[in-house]
Amino acid sequence: MDFAEARSVFCRPRTGPVADPTAAATPARRLRDAIEPLAMVTVWSDPAAEESGAAGLDFLGGYVGGRASVLGDAEGSVVAAAFAVFEPGLVGGLWDQAREACPVADLRAMRERAGTAALRTVLADVGEAEIDAVVETLRVALDPADVIGRPLYAGMSTLPWPGEAHGRLWHATTLLREHRGDSHVAACVAAGLDGIEANVLTELWVGFELLEYTATRGWSPEAMDVALARLRARGLLDGDALTTEGRRLRDRVEEATDLAQQPLVDALGADLDRLVDALGTWSEAVVGHGWFPPDPYKRAAG
Repeated sequence: MDFAEARSVFCRPRTGPVADPTAAATPARRLRDAIEPLAMVTVWSDPAAEESGAAGLDFLGGYVGGRASVLGDAEGSVVAAAFAVFEPGLVGGLWDQAREACPVADLRAMRERAGTAALRTVLADVGEAEIDAVVETLRVALDPADVIGRPLYAGMSTLPWPGEAHGRLWHATTLLREHRGDSHVAACVAAGLDGIEANVLTELWVGFELLEYTATRGWSPEAMDVALARLRARGLLDGDALTTEGRRLRDRVEEATDLAQQPLVDALGADLDRLVDALGTWSEAVVGHGWFPPDPYKRAAG
């Protein structure tokens, strides 16, 4: 899949009535949603496409190669385990392609350059001092962040901070995103959910139609059908909709994920609202620039 194809699939505005998936968002969730486009600018932006293309990687190869590079020269199965909600063979194959194309150090450098260049372009009218003030607040939130059980966050946390303000903003938001993402995977595993089941519960909880989001993660129709049968047998799914128990379980997963973020929220204290406002404004600029999908369901689902 090339970048043009990916954007044509994922970057279309949602038509018709749209429920706000974050209307009752907790502080931890508000922080997560405020940073999502900033962190993921290394997936959707022109600089990301240029960096990946120069290395001979397409959209998915650039995404997997860049994000997984923090794990070092790991085996594909390790990368698939960390990514969790993608079909393991797909992720492992893409990681092998990326490693053949570039050394891990180059994949890391490409990702940092893309994030820095993209945010420098989108936030050209924002002063570096203002950006660094936000970054310093984010670093306060990251001070109590624990690496235990969080492989992508742990790998990201070992990397040096970029030299440019826009790069530091990308680095900080990516650290926060990976910390929550790893925590969310752990909550899903503790709830007895595999990758497909976690996808299905999230997509229906957010507002997608059944398999609208899950099917973009590389799973075969047969594997998805088997997973749906398991969810129905557990009483979590009735036809194409979550049951009351299914929604309760997904709510509990969200609560467990938020709980894992609580030390970060507590560290921010009264700065949270101001921080979320600033990050949210910058994220909307990324969306407006066309470098993150405008669909609120995609933003909420990750």
